[in-house]
Amino acid sequence: MTTVSKRTALTPRQLTRTAERISFVYLERCTVHRDANAITAQDAEGTTHIPSATIGTLLLGPGTRITHQAMSVLGETGAAVCWVGERGVRYYAAGRALSRSSALMEGQARQWANPRSRLAVARAMYRLRFPDEDPAGLTRHELLGREGRRVKACYRAQAARTGVPWRGRQYVPGDFTEGDAVNQAITAAAQCMYGIAHAVVASLGCSPALGFVHSGHELSFVLDIADLYKTEIGIPLAFDIAAQDEEDVGPRTRRALRDRINETALLDRCVDDIMRLLLPERANSVDLGGDRDVVTLQSDGGREVPSGFNHDETNDYGQASW
Repeated sequence: MTTVSKRTALTPRQLTRTAERISFVYLERCTVHRDANAITAQDAEGTTHIPSATIGTLLLGPGTRITHQAMSVLGETGAAVCWVGERGVRYYAAGRALSRSSALMEGQARQWANPRSRLAVARAMYRLRFPDEDPAGLTRHELLGREGRRVKACYRAQAARTGVPWRGRQYVPGDFTEGDAVNQAITAAAQCMYGIAHAVVASLGCSPALGFVHSGHELSFVLDIADLYKTEIGIPLAFDIAAQDEEDVGPRTRRALRDRINETALLDRCVDDIMRLLLPERANSVDLGGDRDVVTLQSDGGREVPSGFNHDETNDYGQASW
């Protein structure tokens, strides 16, 4: 195994695009270490090598230990890391963004800071969720009311389709087993989607906290993005799992969601949706900087000048500042 001091940092050109990554990898009862630019999972049965640059989210279940070197390479490759329990999934940490550009973050801040554009993004999110309905002109209160009715209708429709009895949404924070099988499946699917959405948001360099529907929480934007796919993917899948069997609902839901995400190329779609929401004027030509590490300084009139130089007019232009 090579030493960290002899390795060079990975460049954006060497990293796998977020949309092309494995949605998540779940590990339990093993030791996670590093071998070159791969991570290894070692247990009593042997050692498995996993290319770190292909992981969207690494889920660490009970009985796992992870080394500093493994976390180092996961951070370099932009993979999200979550410590999870057997009864649910919670997101605790994120890796470095894959993009070196601040374009999406700046676009998000601009859209969020203006009340009109913030409402426009909320309407655009509603339109993505329910394309058969035009939310133009709706207030925030009206959007919330219509969203609530559509979600309730989705629950009823999926119950009728699968034959699973539906007695309403039941979820007690901290007690996964309190609800019936279908409610446990819905909770497991939602928590998985929160982790996956957080991984995409973090890898694109966006702020998880600046939400357009949700607010006041460090993961407001993550909740916004995860909810885009609730009625299309999460809820129907949860009812399918509950209709099959009431045993081990949580693990079976997570595995089924992983497969559905891969089948539908949801990561690719999630990236495109975020770009269109935050940079609508550049929806078809978003440039996140590619493999360039470009830092500029802001000047007057919206002009940007090169960084790394002293711009004192009394000096010769181009003099290095360091």
